[in-house]
Order: sequence, then structure tokens, then C-alpha cells
Amino acid sequence: MNIPGLIAVIVFYIAILAIGVYYGKKTSKSQSKEAVLVADRSLGTVVSFFTITATMVGGGYINGSAEVAAWYGILQTQAPVGYTLGLIIGGIFYAPKMRSEGYITMFDPFQLKYGKKIGGLLFIPQLLGDLFWSASILAALGATISIILEINSTLAIVLSAAVAIFYTFLGGLYSVAYTDVIQLICIAVGLTFAFPFALAHPAVDISRVSHSWRGTIPEKTIFSYIDIYLMAIFGGIPWQALFQRVLACKNVRVAMTSSLLASVFAFALAIPPIIMGIAGAAANWNETSYNGTIPFPDDMKSFILPMALNYLTPLPVAVMGIGAISAAVMSSADSCVLSTSSVVTKNIYQDIFRPQASQNELKWVLRCSIVVSGVMGMLIAIFSDTIYGLFILCADLMYVVLFPQLTLILWMPKSNSYGCLAGYFVSFILRLLSGEPVLGLPPAIFYPGYDSDTGLQMFPFRTFLMLMGTLCIVLVSLTSHYLFHREIIPRRYDVLKCLRQRTIVRRHTINLGTLQPDDDTNTGVELDKQASSPLM
Repeated sequence: MNIPGLIAVIVFYIAILAIGVYYGKKTSKSQSKEAVLVADRSLGTVVSFFTITATMVGGGYINGSAEVAAWYGILQTQAPVGYTLGLIIGGIFYAPKMRSEGYITMFDPFQLKYGKKIGGLLFIPQLLGDLFWSASILAALGATISIILEINSTLAIVLSAAVAIFYTFLGGLYSVAYTDVIQLICIAVGLTFAFPFALAHPAVDISRVSHSWRGTIPEKTIFSYIDIYLMAIFGGIPWQALFQRVLACKNVRVAMTSSLLASVFAFALAIPPIIMGIAGAAANWNETSYNGTIPFPDDMKSFILPMALNYLTPLPVAVMGIGAISAAVMSSADSCVLSTSSVVTKNIYQDIFRPQASQNELKWVLRCSIVVSGVMGMLIAIFSDTIYGLFILCADLMYVVLFPQLTLILWMPKSNSYGCLAGYFVSFILRLLSGEPVLGLPPAIFYPGYDSDTGLQMFPFRTFLMLMGTLCIVLVSLTSHYLFHREIIPRRYDVLKCLRQRTIVRRHTINLGTLQPDDDTNTGVELDKQASSPLM
């Protein structure tokens, strides 16, 4: 066992835990929902920039980028570029619109306009995305620690998840945001110090990968390649973890500025692990102290970053690398569990089942949800055999299902619950029928160009399904509105009250804590035609 490395990791975990508990005291002094979920909207540019960046740069982002760069080349390493562009688009267009309305979660506008239960239904893709995301980052840490410290990867995953769950349990967003500051510094310092040593190792000869480090895009995969890029870009926008930080910013300007700064820094932090992945691919492992199987078997390919840290850098640098990856894991793991738990507590438990719940009751529901979601992500991580696959998969349903829903509720005033449900079920069901190799789900729909040997869909089916969902929302919303407005269908049959969903009211008109009125089919209210709204 690597005793110095183990001691360093223990010290790091204790430090993060202490910081999380310290700042969690701010939450304990306030019983308000805004203190726990959006830190009393007190985050300035510096802290919000740090926490948004740390949320995006997780273990899956770092380890997954190294994995793909090593074995498939830079051109195939799509996630860093895609998520960076998504953060820029989100910062310019989506963040100001959401923050200006003063929502508490990303799902508030859906429940305000479409109804509590319909809005709650949209949480399912978010839940699955958060679980895959947290699993990918915990699996990344398990791989790193098991190789460098020579301890069981399952034990590493369990301990890391427990630390993240504990301080998130105590402090909510205050703890998460301020620990993110320290974690991001550790990520930047650890990775920046490590990659020059890996490149300078005598066993590394870049000429071995001179024809492969760039990667290629086979002609038959060009449309699938574009499809994944679009998924990474737009599937990276509708995340509660991202909007939780945006909504916690002091004002709209801070929300936009911190998002744009975070996009630049997140992209920069992908460069060191990509270089280390390429260094690992260029190494003659027989010239290192590694005595395992060469070439690496498929189940070892996701370990290329910890392998490079362990065998191509000095021990002190490797220990710093562990700190970087540990920081990346916890900075995103805490974001995932808090994101999921926030929506479960407010949009599901309070708004649907217990509108009269006290603040103390909600606080304990949040804490229980944090534990449950954290344990679920931990279990997926333990039984998963791919980091990058989980990392990409987490954006899948967000792109196919949630991206058109969020976009249209913000920019299409006539969207209504009929359109929402039609688009939701069309996108969700067709996505399941399209299959998913990472989950071992065989396809029931075979699109043009289907490769029976690999089981991969070469058709850009994700983008196709996203557009199908968008079209359904638009057409069904406009058609249902026209039919009821013209009374071609009598208005008494408008069970979802689409004629009363023309606008989302401002926060000062409706108390977001209870989502009044209590009519499940219509949380929107009829406003005077002259009333102003940024969404009209």
C-alpha cells in the first residue's frame, strides 16, 4: 500500500470535510429554503465562477477525456468542447432568463405553467442524468485510488461518496459552493504539475502516436459524430446542478459573467488530462515499473490517467494528481446529490404532496434525499465498467427530452401542458426504443446505417428525436390552443387548462414556496392582457 499517498488523501478529505462543515453553519443559522437550496442568492462572481467550473469539471470529465484521447485521439474527445460551448450558450441566453425570474429550481417554470404533477414528471430525465453523472465521477476516483494507493476501488468509491454526502447533508449549497473553491484550486494545481513530468518520462516517445494522437472521423460515422457533439453542447444546458448555482448568484450580471468565465476555465482544465492520456498511449510500459498485461486489455483502458500518474510521474506528483482527481470527484458528486435532492424536496415532496410542510420538515426531507441519491450513484459507479460511457450518457436524456422542453417554456408563450406531454412521451419512448450499448439495452428501432456488428446507430438519432419532441410540443400546443380558443372543442373539455397557460407569472405574483394556486392542472393564473412578462 502507498502509505504517503494514503496519508495525503486522508488529510485532503479531512480538510474538505472541515471546510464543508464550517460553511454549512450558515445554513444551520437559517431555516429558509433559499438558504439551503440557493445560498440566500448571495454568491458573488468569484465564488459562483469557482463553483460552476468545479461542477462541470468532474472525475468523468478528467478521466474520460484522458481515456478517449489516449485510445481514439483528440478529434474523438468531444465532451470538453461540447460542454464548454453548452456553458457559453447557457450563460448568454438561459442563465439571465432564469435568474431574472428568481426561481429556486430549474423545474419551477414547468410547474408554474403546466401544473405540479406534469412539472414533476419532467424530473425523471434529470434524475437519471444526475445518477449517471455521479456514477461516472465516482468510478473515476475508484480507478485512480485503486491503482495509485493499491487499495480496493469499491472502498475508495464508498469513502469518497460518504465524505461528499456528509458535508452536503450538513450545509446544502453553502457547503458545496465553498468547498468547490478549494477543490478547483486542487484540480488546477495537481493536473498542471503532473502532465510535464509524464511527457518528460524516458519511457514516453510521442513519435509512437504521431499518426494517431489527432484521431480520425471515419466517413460512416460522421453523422453520429455530429450527433454526439450536439448532444454534448445542448444536453449540457438543462442541468439543475448548473442552474442551482446560476439561481444562487446575486444578480443576472453575476450569473452571466461567472458562467462565461467558467466555460473558459473548464475547457483549459481538460488540456492536462488529454496530454497525459496521449503520454500514456505513447509510453513503452515495459520501461516502467508496471508489471501488468501489455497491451492494456479493454477493461483497463479507462484507467489510463491514473496509470500515467502512477508510473510516469514521481510519487509526490502522483499524490498531487490523486488530490486533483479527488477534488474533481467530490466537487461534482456533491453537486449531483444536492441537485437531485433539491428537486425531490421542493418540486416533488412540497409542491405535490406536502404544500403545508414546515421548513424543518423540508430540511430533513432534503437530507434524506441527499443520502439516497448519493448511495444510488455510488452503486452504479461500483458496477460500471466505463467512465466515459457514463459521462456521455448523462447528457443523453437531457438533450433528447429536457432541452426542447426548457427552451420552449422560456421562449414559446403558447406552449402548454398538452404539447409538453406529447413531446415528453414521444422523445422518451423513442429514445428507449433506440437502444443504448452502455446500458446493454438492445435497439427496437433500426435507423438507416445501423451497424449490426457493433450494435451502434450511425444515424444522428438523438438529434432526430430531439427535433421530433420539439415539433410535437409546438404542433400539439398550437393545435390544442386553437381548438379550445375557437371552441371547436368545447372549453369544458380543456382538462389541463391550456387557455390559462399563456404566461409564467413573476415571482412576486406567485409564492414559489407553495406554488399557488393549488389546482394541479393549472398552476398558472390568468393575467390581464396588458400585464407584462419577459416570456410573452
